[in-house]
Amino acid sequence: MNGLEDRLTRFSTPELKPPVLPDADVAYTLHDTPIGTMLLAVAHGRVVASSFGDEETMTGRLAHAVSPRVLRQPRALDAVRRELDEYLIGDRREFTVQVDLALATPFQQLVLSDLRTHTSYGRTKSYGELAGEIDRPKAARAVGTALGANPVCVLLPCHRVIGASGALTGYAGGLEAKRYLLNLEKKRIISP
Repeated sequence: MNGLEDRLTRFSTPELKPPVLPDADVAYTLHDTPIGTMLLAVAHGRVVASSFGDEETMTGRLAHAVSPRVLRQPRALDAVRRELDEYLIGDRREFTVQVDLALATPFQQLVLSDLRTHTSYGRTKSYGELAGEIDRPKAARAVGTALGANPVCVLLPCHRVIGASGALTGYAGGLEAKRYLLNLEKKRIISP
């Protein structure tokens, strides 16, 4: 050994192990899907985001509304990713992962909390119909706004709500994503 190797050997510490990071209060990952990249996040075992929003904006919202400890920890999202992927290839009709509407406003919570019971797989409903079902018959536009800012897209099926004329209107992932989801569901209804 030369002098440099001797000195380096004195500094080596084979017993060192990589650090183990604690679980985050909010774990998130970016997940590529056929309808675009989605930011998925969980807190305390519940999905708080399934969003098309950009990473910086969404992690900022999560840090403000849920906890400042927001870390990219993909493994914590394995169940969510698996169910989402199964849904997006037509192998799943319902999600079993739990949802937390921590990022939703009080009105959004009213609209989104029972959305799964007000909509059914492969079927659409108008904003006005949904407004009537939540006892806000004159709030079709407000319902549309609430759905347009849904922080838990796909898992809470806001894509199933359309204009009264049958037209596809705004969707956070874009109209092509909305069309993809509706066609996927319709195809699975016809040929289960």
